[in-house]
Amino acid sequence: MRHLIISDIHANLVALETVLEQAKQYGYDDVWCLGDIVGYGPNPNECVELVREHAVYSLAGNHDWAALGRIDISDFNPDARYAVEWTRAQLTPESVEYLQSLPPRIDDVADVFTLAHGSPRHPVWEYIIYPATAAENFEHFDTPFCLVGHTHQPVIFRKDPDDDYVQALLPALQQPLPIASAAKQGVRLIINPGSVGQPRDGDARSSFVIYDDETGALTYYRLPYNIGETQSRMQAAGLPERLIMRLEFGW
Repeated sequence: MRHLIISDIHANLVALETVLEQAKQYGYDDVWCLGDIVGYGPNPNECVELVREHAVYSLAGNHDWAALGRIDISDFNPDARYAVEWTRAQLTPESVEYLQSLPPRIDDVADVFTLAHGSPRHPVWEYIIYPATAAENFEHFDTPFCLVGHTHQPVIFRKDPDDDYVQALLPALQQPLPIASAAKQGVRLIINPGSVGQPRDGDARSSFVIYDDETGALTYYRLPYNIGETQSRMQAAGLPERLIMRLEFGW
């Protein structure tokens, strides 16, 4: 099977619909979502409904928990706090029920993956941005690979057997990476597919990966979506201008 792995949708329905539709050209059988379905964007309920319809595995992220009132948002910046409060007011009972059902971490998926929104050590909050943080997290999961989101930046952290050094790799697009064969050699990976709804690596296109469990290959993709449409919806909802503008710059 081929698994479409997505993260950090952030209520960007236009981006999510584009990825679910256009990724069909690459072929996928099911969807895994690494969290932050809502927050920032203008269509939280519609995104929850699509994820509920398509995802066989789905996680809760920090913005999902914030919208449920499960975490204190005093540390959020003012724009993010406003978006959280706006999102809370929009969520339907059905959306709330679904978000409440989601765990922040799932172990032993397909026998080779651990799924966590932020990190395996602290699934809701911790950002794995640097190799040093990744190195500390390898002892917190037992599978060969861990899939994480949260940073909105596509990257792979690689740890070779009998070596404490961790590499941060920026994967090329549409080039299958034979990760299953690497695992047979004792290589372990922390893999971030990037963000569907709010990329922050300077590339405004949606980012995602597809894992083929027959070939053991993981492939990164980017797809453009109608950013202007999402921005128009955000403006109509009265969401903060900074959140609106950042979409076109990928930060």
